Amino acid sequence: MTEFTVTPPSGMRDILPNEAYLRDTVVNKILDVYRKYNFEHIETPSLENIDNLKRQDGGENLSLIFEVLKRGEKLDQELQSDKINRDNLIDYGLRFDLTVPLVRYYVNNQANLANPFKAIQIGSVWRAERPQKGRFRQFTQCDIDIIGVKEESAEIELIDATANALLAVGFNDFEVIVNDRRLLAFIVTALGFTSDELAKAYILIDKIDKVGIEGIKNEAISTFQLEKANALMEMLSKLDQLVQANNSDLVNNFAQLGLNNLNFVELEKIIQPLENVLRICRSLSQDKYSLKFEPMLARGMGYYTGMIFEIKAKSIAYSLAGGGRYDNMIGKISNRNVPACGFSIGFERVIGLLLENSTNGNPDLNKLALIYNPEMDKLDLVMKELSNLQNMNYNVSVIPRKKEISKQLNQLIRHSFSKYCIFKQGEQTQLIKDFNI
Repeated sequence: MTEFTVTPPSGMRDILPNEAYLRDTVVNKILDVYRKYNFEHIETPSLENIDNLKRQDGGENLSLIFEVLKRGEKLDQELQSDKINRDNLIDYGLRFDLTVPLVRYYVNNQANLANPFKAIQIGSVWRAERPQKGRFRQFTQCDIDIIGVKEESAEIELIDATANALLAVGFNDFEVIVNDRRLLAFIVTALGFTSDELAKAYILIDKIDKVGIEGIKNEAISTFQLEKANALMEMLSKLDQLVQANNSDLVNNFAQLGLNNLNFVELEKIIQPLENVLRICRSLSQDKYSLKFEPMLARGMGYYTGMIFEIKAKSIAYSLAGGGRYDNMIGKISNRNVPACGFSIGFERVIGLLLENSTNGNPDLNKLALIYNPEMDKLDLVMKELSNLQNMNYNVSVIPRKKEISKQLNQLIRHSFSKYCIFKQGEQTQLIKDFNI
């Protein structure tokens, strides 16, 4: 018999009670905010058809899919073939994000959904990437999406709701960064890049916030022709200078790039809604957070078609949330184009930061231990007292008393209990005591 492995699979983890309690608390606070905007909570399966997942909109995630083999007779038939084709062995995969399942869900159920449809999804996703600190192969995403609204009111609502959700869970020192994929497309196309090269350019530009402009130079040279790579690097440096200059006139920003073949009439059609979003969201923020236009924001997913955005805490290097408009995804699998836009909170990053900034064993003010003597106290009376305490709005655990009561109480403190009472038979009201924390 093989040895039983007690550790979880590589890149996955067990979540202990204190963290699970924090996660539940954060989810409830986020849901409370999103429901004020009339977003509706939905669920989609963890498994999706492998063909859905492998559409070309997933960016780098296409190489990170956990694939699921066919089962039973279907698998046996494929394995008995003279020429085994690996792709024929697979029929499903674990979802790598919540957007692809949402698109399938909407097309399948749209006759029974509101128009516009505003969805909340909170659930696990899986990516077969190399595990490292703070990055897991299974993790939770927290998404809101608006389907059926082409106007920038969707972006404004998503930004405002997500920012308020982060404020509700305790973050305040953050910045919302906004761009439009079409602006990047204007620039890269003006440099001579083909439409097939755009996705590669986006993935490359998306890495700048992690490694800097110089950090992508070698990859640019190896990915594109040398002339195009050099032109891209020069243009990115100019964009960086414009960002540092903090010029609020976005049309003038692009005029300064010196690209003669830019269509400024079309450019202004993109920039006007972008400026509306920045202006209105700044007003809604009431200075609780800041907003910034960032022309080098790209985001790695291939399905974005318009405005994109991220939220970054000023004290850390990575983003807390990200999203954008993906107007073409539904149209690719249905008979009609439907505009769509979404924003996803980096749930695991939020939880990690909250854990770092809190004390382990932070007491739950309603968590009470009812300690009884199993040799002397009648269990039916103990359980009746449990019900009484629950009716007083306490969360109660019935716990047999140990010989060394002081050690037992210290252990309860470590597990977030804030109160306890020693059961005394015959007394109508038990004496509730606070731990000296």
